Amino acid sequence: MIRKACVADQFYPANAGELGNMIDAFLHLDDKDKRKERATAIVAPHAGYIYSGGVAGSVYSLVEIPENVILIGPNHTGIGERVSMMAEGAWDMPFGSVEVNEELALKLASSTPLLTVDNSAHISEHSLEVQLPFLQRLNPSVKIVPITVMAANPDECVRIGNAIAGCIEEYGHDVLIVVSSDMNHYESEESTRVKDHLAIEKVLALDSRALLETTGSNKITMCGVLPTAIAIEAALSLNAGKTRLVEYATSGEVSGDYDHVVGYAGIIIQ
Repeated sequence: MIRKACVADQFYPANAGELGNMIDAFLHLDDKDKRKERATAIVAPHAGYIYSGGVAGSVYSLVEIPENVILIGPNHTGIGERVSMMAEGAWDMPFGSVEVNEELALKLASSTPLLTVDNSAHISEHSLEVQLPFLQRLNPSVKIVPITVMAANPDECVRIGNAIAGCIEEYGHDVLIVVSSDMNHYESEESTRVKDHLAIEKVLALDSRALLETTGSNKITMCGVLPTAIAIEAALSLNAGKTRLVEYATSGEVSGDYDHVVGYAGIIIQ
């Protein structure tokens, strides 16, 4: 299966040259002294690049991008299974094709019944697609395992995270987990910043259950909260223990509309 880009010229430029110039500016590639860090997982936003590209670039510019990436994001469309993975094929992007890592995907598919091989969930879902130009710019040979999450309870997040960690350990090669998530949606700047930092605090504490409880009880509309919870559990199983917030911003800083903003956070888990 060839998965066509569905939000090129909407969320980011479809022209490779224009896209490259934009990505390079977000990544600050002229800063030769910036050291790359190894990470277990990162969290990066997935809005239109004019709004969230700076936050995404701030995270990507700091970490090593290995050849293998597990991409986990929310399912905004409601199409497909509760947790859906593409296990073969490629994604057709402006910088060229991105292959699905079939070997790693098949390991994951057989590791837990909670994860279903289902292409339909990915065809028109934007959350993973917008991460690919950053990954390709930093490692043109990158291969991905794309996973979208529509529903999962806290125990299932633990089980999926543990399964991902087990497959990474068995695979024996460097794998980065990339979570695609925006933060709170369409409230005031003041409210969004308060709510988002409640959620970010739980991510930095690597406490997936507290994250899910906090977002639920405070009505924090963090669209990738389930993917983040899964990644936290995978990272803990892989002995991660260090976290930091690299950058936080809201759409209001670009749009000038501070009454209806979306929050964006860039987080590294090591």
